[in-house]
Amino acid sequence: MVSKDMTRRDFLVRAAKLGAAGGGLLALSSAGLPAWLGRIGGGSPEALAAGTRAIAEAAPAGRYWYSLATAAGDCSLCHGEGSVDVGEPFDHAPGIVRCVLCSHECAVPVGKRGRCGVRENVDGELRSLVYGRPAAVHIDPIEKKPFYHFLPGREAYSIGTAGCPLRCQFCQNWELSQASPEDLRGEYVGPERIVRSAERRDVPIVAFTYNEPTVFLEYISDIARMGKERGLRHVLVSCGFMNEAPLEEMCDVLDAIKIDLKGYSEKFYRDVCHADLKPVLRNIRRVAERGVHLEIVNLVVPTLNDSEKDLRGLARWVAAEVGPDVPVHFTRFHPDYRLLNLPPTPIATLERAREIAFAEGLHYPYVGNVPGHPGNHTYCPGCGEIVIRRNGFQVEKVRLEKGRCLSCETAIAGVWS
Repeated sequence: MVSKDMTRRDFLVRAAKLGAAGGGLLALSSAGLPAWLGRIGGGSPEALAAGTRAIAEAAPAGRYWYSLATAAGDCSLCHGEGSVDVGEPFDHAPGIVRCVLCSHECAVPVGKRGRCGVRENVDGELRSLVYGRPAAVHIDPIEKKPFYHFLPGREAYSIGTAGCPLRCQFCQNWELSQASPEDLRGEYVGPERIVRSAERRDVPIVAFTYNEPTVFLEYISDIARMGKERGLRHVLVSCGFMNEAPLEEMCDVLDAIKIDLKGYSEKFYRDVCHADLKPVLRNIRRVAERGVHLEIVNLVVPTLNDSEKDLRGLARWVAAEVGPDVPVHFTRFHPDYRLLNLPPTPIATLERAREIAFAEGLHYPYVGNVPGHPGNHTYCPGCGEIVIRRNGFQVEKVRLEKGRCLSCETAIAGVWS
């Protein structure tokens, strides 16, 4: 029996250990179930170094980076407006590149990687070490992502790789997000195989999830363009820390995006996530502007981001900047990774966050990671009736017709068909 308190990461690790006998991670070919999450054990340092070199040499070039050669004299591409004196001598390290995929904008010397750990400078070319290298593959309910207003009750063919640009101290999927590509076994799986595998299993959605999918943007784009031609939908579960141009590309190919707004203070982002808040807020706004279905998750961590000021500020910002119809999930923290010293979030704190969100005008705030809680259901903002009843990740009843409440005909924001 699986514990109701098991985290998503625990489930993946257990499934990988069970292998074919446990029906865990999906086989992508008739050859059987690969050990996607099996760590490479043993081996000499020389052998491991050779494996690392082989991954880098076989990796395709990534997008969204500049070098002295590709910038063609436009210093602002790498340095930003006003940060250098144009025309003044500047000593560039040989072969160095500037990655502009995420807001860290790492300067990456030859043979080194960006902070995500999966984009490497190979002789002056930035390469993606995780293109076609999924480290986790599973079929999940779409509610597990969580998406509550996007095709409820459907399944999502979910994939993730190694790597993440953030260092969240509470990460529940740290074995993937903080891993290097060479830490995880797995054969090359091209976009066509992902699409075919989802089709064979009659799963209508492909979800990019588990780690931070921005790091495998090129893979996302190729899968989504191919899958869209075959009638599949595609969703992203993200920290929202990408730069503007990559986000535009993702909005072009994706049907829904869930962004983790991890807190509402720069200090929390800086100290706990090793990132910045402003790019995340900018990207939430842009997803809403583009008309891509958007949901937001706030993992409420005791003593760190659960103050009245933080919760009210977050709810007020969402209502003012992207509107009252964007679902916001206040989810329960469980001790993990480097925050084993903190207790699980009190349910009363999540209930308070939901009440604050209602008071600030949000129509669809939720209590998350608390199976059976009435805050899991979707309520009509017109009459207050339950229009989607859930039990954990399972949808028990839907009282909608053409996206409207059956009781009062109020339109319920979302993608229902």
